[in-house]
Amino acid sequence: MMNDDFYRIRRLPPYVFAEVNAMKAAARAAGEDIIDLGMGNPDGAPAPHVIEKLVEVARKPDAHGYSASSGIPGLKKAQAAYYARRFGVELDPAKEVVVTLGSKEGLANLAQAITAPGDVVLAPNPSYPIHTFGFIIAGAAIRSIPAAPGPDFFTRLEHAVNYTVPKPSVLVIGYPSNPTAYVADLDFYTKVVAFAKEHKLWVLSDLAYAEIYFGDTPTPSILQVPGAKDVAIEFTSMSKTYSMAGWRIGFAVGNRQLIAALTRVKSYLDYGAFTPIQAAAVAALNGPQDIVEQNRKLYKARRDVMVESFGRAGWDLPPPEASMFCWAPIPPALRHLGSMEFAKQLIQHASVAVAPGAGFGEEGEGYVRLALVENEHRIRQAARNVKRYLSSMGVNTPARTAG
Repeated sequence: MMNDDFYRIRRLPPYVFAEVNAMKAAARAAGEDIIDLGMGNPDGAPAPHVIEKLVEVARKPDAHGYSASSGIPGLKKAQAAYYARRFGVELDPAKEVVVTLGSKEGLANLAQAITAPGDVVLAPNPSYPIHTFGFIIAGAAIRSIPAAPGPDFFTRLEHAVNYTVPKPSVLVIGYPSNPTAYVADLDFYTKVVAFAKEHKLWVLSDLAYAEIYFGDTPTPSILQVPGAKDVAIEFTSMSKTYSMAGWRIGFAVGNRQLIAALTRVKSYLDYGAFTPIQAAAVAALNGPQDIVEQNRKLYKARRDVMVESFGRAGWDLPPPEASMFCWAPIPPALRHLGSMEFAKQLIQHASVAVAPGAGFGEEGEGYVRLALVENEHRIRQAARNVKRYLSSMGVNTPARTAG
């Protein structure tokens, strides 16, 4: 019998979310109404003019052949125009922009392009799994750094660079963060760029949640820092901003050497997204932007309802400043269960699905991630179910003063 213990598969742990997803599917198959706050899967639709463009181009007889792997020129120009408009950053569409099949594919393929077996990559913990596993699949070793962009970040970064052999070659960051919802400012990015130049690090910035921020200050891009393009590449996605998650359209922009490497690897692996999808993405970027503001307001309203209703249920959630997630500490009385068991119990006893924090790295233990992907009525229903479960576990709900 052949050895089926393949090298790259051996380096991947069991996908933590698979167990929770299997329980969720089984409960639904048994007829249970599961309120799914687990997967960050937007529940909205793109703007009508985007869908109309998709249909219009799909009707053309010549639209069904292979597309351009790096993206059709009009879409690369549209993304460059977005960066100029939103961040004041000038990009050469031909050499500093590549279209990806969502930011996840872009990150994974760039990892394949720039990583040699044994390379050391600095990545936040907890973080979105592809930030680490894209590089692990490519043969790298991961050294964890803090997810929060505070003073400890640079202390630990300095330590990692000075005491790691071989020296790290790549630094991965992502703000607003998934799952933690941390945000970073321009001052932080300025320090990151200076550090990367001093220590000869490539910086990969994940800006998938750029437009989902709840304060008055728009989320910055690392490329706003003068000289950032010398060391940095940034990934964005149309998934959340334009409610186009299943369309799988994202972008990498920035450093020409990294863009060229990603483009070359992609040319061997895919023929790009279906042309009508790319044409519709152009319509989304260049057309009316009402949906961007609408989505921002939608997620903010859901955030407020979730924080308030879960708080009344006896579970205090820190309100996120951005992203479509609440990063929630497990209630203290139940922390001993661990995130996996707690997530299972919420499905079994509250009919609510959440993502266990351990799935985002060991530093995620003690937390679960709740996605703002159900409407306000369903979020309140989830809070009522959670309240019943917490009461059954002896967790007292807070007394609220009348008035």
